[in-house]
Amino acid sequence: MAESKTFLDATGTRRSYHQLSNESTVPDARIRDLVTHAITHVPSAFNSQTTRLVAVLKEKHEELWDAVMEVYKVQLPPEKFAHAKGRMELFRKAYGTILFYEDSSTVREYQEKFKTYEDKFPQWSEQTNGMHQYTLWCALEAEGLGVNLQHYNPLIDTRLETMYDVPPTWSLKAQMVFGKPVAQPGEKTFKPVEERVKYFGV
Repeated sequence: MAESKTFLDATGTRRSYHQLSNESTVPDARIRDLVTHAITHVPSAFNSQTTRLVAVLKEKHEELWDAVMEVYKVQLPPEKFAHAKGRMELFRKAYGTILFYEDSSTVREYQEKFKTYEDKFPQWSEQTNGMHQYTLWCALEAEGLGVNLQHYNPLIDTRLETMYDVPPTWSLKAQMVFGKPVAQPGEKTFKPVEERVKYFGV
């Protein structure tokens, strides 16, 4: 098992790893713990808890990306599908995928409950989903796993609803692919901090 990094260490080393193997640096129980921790403790507006997660590992992960390729093969012209298939096959070689959803029925419930903020809850729902994504990205990174985030929705939504018995009120937002890194990502560049942050009273 890899030695866990601190959270801040993980935020600094977090990158998009696309070259991944179908191995994990930690037991499946640890992955379950990380997913459970995120869904339990990541905040949401008015504690609405709108995010839903589906974790798919090993051969089930391969079946997921087989299904994505089948859907896209029907939707894309042959020349475009040939290019897209190469990327999808990279993701299929990984160990697992976490599917990130938002429950629109819960969003509507809180819109009705708090009319003053009715127009804000869809935006807040997207924000909490992003926080779940970032928390799990850093948590998996801290365990020595490589991660990348994909957005093949909405074309795959209906197929995955059937595969994973997902309620129609769950809206798919992203697919997080992870596995043991087999190659390093390219160099990351940064815009000057001074252009992006202002400090007062510091």
